[in-house]
Amino acid sequence: MKQEFDAVLFDCDGVLVDSEAITNRVLCGMLNEAGWALSGEECMRLFIGKMVRSQQALIEAETGRPLTDAWMATFYERRNAALEREVAAIDGALSSVRQLFERLQGRIACASGADRAKVEMQLRLTGLLPYFEGRIFSGHELPRTKPHPDVYLAAAAALEVDPARCLVIEDSVTGTTAGVAASATVWAYHPPVNAASSAEALQAAGAVRLFPHMELLGQWL
Repeated sequence: MKQEFDAVLFDCDGVLVDSEAITNRVLCGMLNEAGWALSGEECMRLFIGKMVRSQQALIEAETGRPLTDAWMATFYERRNAALEREVAAIDGALSSVRQLFERLQGRIACASGADRAKVEMQLRLTGLLPYFEGRIFSGHELPRTKPHPDVYLAAAAALEVDPARCLVIEDSVTGTTAGVAASATVWAYHPPVNAASSAEALQAAGAVRLFPHMELLGQWL
């Protein structure tokens, strides 16, 4: 069953690039060093799809320390170094992105809750950057980030497309909530192993379709 949309807006981490486990490992290690003894699984559950700074009160309560700019700078440094070594494209993402870029005459965008430097670095390392240059949007640069709709509304406006005619591709409840709040249609990438959120949670947040492999995206559209 094919559906027509005027633009496709992609989340980045966990949708285009296989980065979430890498970032989570660095974050979990630093939180443990700061005195918060939490597991990798618990860290993923608490922080997936969210800015670290948005969880400042929780981090400070659990570590008993202020979340300083210096701590965040160290986190970004360690995270970026790990990503430079290890990040890869999600299997099937490059072929689907290339296909949709051509079919929609460039009306695709990357709308991420992460900082721009991270997003651009990951897209460059995985060969995806040429398809998104000039159409990359970061929640860090807007009044509110996900789960608010600002980043998706900004992307739709830049493409001059009605948000209701946009398809959003997400993998987390936080991002799905943002896409739905923007009045877009949300499809959720839900791989059979290491999915960011449960199928039930994604559907409850408003995802109208779940798909297990990124290559299916180009076929369904």
